[in-house]
Amino acid sequence: MRGEVLHYDEDQGFGFITGADGNRYTFTRENLRRQTAMPNGTAVEFQPGGGQARDVFSIAGQTTASSTVAAGINAAPAPAGTAPAARAPQAQHFGRSSESATAEPSDLWGYFWRGLTRNYFNFAGRARRKEYWGYCLFWVVCLLITGGIGIFTDIEMGNFDTDVSAAVTVGLCGTFLLVTLLPGLGMTVRRLHDIGLSGWLYLVILIPSIGSLMILVFALIPTQAHENQWGPVPAGVRI
Repeated sequence: MRGEVLHYDEDQGFGFITGADGNRYTFTRENLRRQTAMPNGTAVEFQPGGGQARDVFSIAGQTTASSTVAAGINAAPAPAGTAPAARAPQAQHFGRSSESATAEPSDLWGYFWRGLTRNYFNFAGRARRKEYWGYCLFWVVCLLITGGIGIFTDIEMGNFDTDVSAAVTVGLCGTFLLVTLLPGLGMTVRRLHDIGLSGWLYLVILIPSIGSLMILVFALIPTQAHENQWGPVPAGVRI
């Protein structure tokens, strides 16, 4: 799809694109096919999906060159007696096919898997309540499975009867918590963005007793039904 850059902050690596379909899409530095400057008004080609633009690249130079060639063809008189020139082929669509564009997950597991893969270190944009709680649900399920495997292994190895105690359980659970630390942090920050709050408010979790309760309350607040400074309304939210 073609579109136009509305705004791009090179320092934060985050911006907006207006697509040919009239919708607004967010994009990050990682979504650029080539690391080039993206001034406001730049014509681009991109792959839409889930309110985000991916595989973004500038077509300003390509458009200018095509216009120059077309003008030269129109200006040159056709020789007498020659047949009309064949219609110029349509511009080729660059990038991956629309079928390969990332779509909104159809189930809760999809949100969890996307959080661990494509959004592993994503602190930009917004996350709706369904995405946040879908991630939390399967995070707890995977933690319980990991702990169960560790306990079973420790019992079979007889670790509970020795000084090492639950060494395997602690090791597996500790590894799982370490691996999912950044995705979980990014998910919470994007959830705060979705209700119009700064991600820095996550630091309230450091307040004893009430910090975690405040994060829980924030996570239950409905999505803002309009675009805010962190991006458009997430796909799938009824406005």
